[in-house]
Amino acid sequence: MAELITLNQNIEFRHAYNRGKSKADPALITYAVKNRAGVCRYGITVSKKTGCAVERNRCRRIIRAAYASLVGECTGAWDIVFVARFKTKSLKSTDIEQVMRRQLKELGVIG
Repeated sequence: MAELITLNQNIEFRHAYNRGKSKADPALITYAVKNRAGVCRYGITVSKKTGCAVERNRCRRIIRAAYASLVGECTGAWDIVFVARFKTKSLKSTDIEQVMRRQLKELGVIG
């Protein structure tokens, strides 16, 4: 399985928001932009509007689990940012994985 490498710097997230392509769904928003790092990197953001800390952490865990099952299919070097929405916390990681797979295909990240 491919290694999960995260985005850490605010500038990396802002670059994905400003320069990347995006796809939205009631459960998840995905931004993707090519990078020069040579690997697929990902970041997750969850707004306080989503709920309390427990619910926000659940959203992060769900998104991380869904991405972990898809990371091996990534082609090329991408920075991917996932933004959780209010509906995310009520879904399972398999549901989010289906949404994520469709969005990443549309963005050209996976084949």
